[in-house]
Amino acid sequence: MRPSAARIAGAVYVVLFFVYLFLPLAVMAIPAFNSSSYPRVLPFDGFTLTWFLRLVQDDAMLYGLRNSLWIGMLVVLVSVPIGLAGAVAMQQIHPRVRALYYVATVAPILVPGVIIGISTVIFWREVAIWSGTRAFYDGVLLTVLGQSSFISAYCMLLFSARLQRFDRSLEDAAYDLGASHTQVFLQIVLPFLRPAILSSAALAFLSSFENYNTTTFAILSDQTLTTVLAGQVRQGATPTVSALAVVIIGATLLATLLIEALRRRPRSAATPFPARS
Repeated sequence: MRPSAARIAGAVYVVLFFVYLFLPLAVMAIPAFNSSSYPRVLPFDGFTLTWFLRLVQDDAMLYGLRNSLWIGMLVVLVSVPIGLAGAVAMQQIHPRVRALYYVATVAPILVPGVIIGISTVIFWREVAIWSGTRAFYDGVLLTVLGQSSFISAYCMLLFSARLQRFDRSLEDAAYDLGASHTQVFLQIVLPFLRPAILSSAALAFLSSFENYNTTTFAILSDQTLTTVLAGQVRQGATPTVSALAVVIIGATLLATLLIEALRRRPRSAATPFPARS
């Protein structure tokens, strides 16, 4: 194939790829600005921002959104440390046991979300009955526990991939200079893992925010944004859903740009380690 034909084929492929990637987003976003009371792209009856105002006035959707944001932040606080601890432990155990350890920690990813949600509710219901308290039998808490059980495995995979490129000689040099294990972890390992920490936090939050299968069982009688949207779609969707999609897409793009800017920010010079006496 001649170079010119190859360039044309490559350009066509790139165009088709981005059309495939962004066309569904456009189809979802355009109805938010269409004055039609039914979510549609064509015919375009007229430009309006009414559906964004309706979104702000939708109490059920706002309540579900608040719950989803709260659950997402809690999942980040639980999943990222667990994933980090799991990845660090994987690097420390014997290579013969590492494969078994890897299978055990990654197994929750392979379990269907419906099974995780149901098992989480059954387990903590039995705990509540056995202990005589319903403190742990709460929809939000159960959702955080259920989601974290598999999202932490995603975080562990990100940390493990980053740690595979870590130069162990940096740790040895720090110990020779008198650094303690805590200093090595805080001043060498954590700064090296900063991109993975940001990426795993973003992944954990987004995975929690959009999760439905586990959430629909673990949330009990409460609601999140995904369960509210599912109920509204079954009753007949309105352009308010498209307005919410535009807001989520914009927030996701801004968060992605912020995380990428933080990831690319140059790391400050390391603090010298005090010599041991």
